[in-house]
Amino acid sequence: MKNNFIFNQSSLKDRRRDLRKSSTDAEKKLWKELRGKRLFDFKFFRQYSVGLYILDFYCPMVKLGIELDGGQHADESQEVYDKVRTDYLKKHDIRVLRFWNNDVLKNIEGVVLKIIENLTPPKLSLALPTSP
Repeated sequence: MKNNFIFNQSSLKDRRRDLRKSSTDAEKKLWKELRGKRLFDFKFFRQYSVGLYILDFYCPMVKLGIELDGGQHADESQEVYDKVRTDYLKKHDIRVLRFWNNDVLKNIEGVVLKIIENLTPPKLSLALPTSP
């Protein structure tokens, strides 16, 4: 399967559009932080599909998906579905960050900080090696 055929399939276009129109309050709040390359010039998309799955947010430059979860995601059957979905995305080298809607609504700064940590490489030690 070629990668260009799994991203934003035209068969899911209407579903993606409907999801954008019916965004949750948490999605709207996070989108204000991500849109327009506001985080270090990284481009994010809303309701971006990979295969048959639609991510809430996706940054193709670093292959980072972001999912916002409501209470239904605590249900055991939903947890199984989420794991299968995440495993599929990992097979396409996409990392997925998950946040509870409540965290976005009450701690947007912490959520954005976690996203930033996943956009940039880990900090490297600037200490010089000690001589023997």
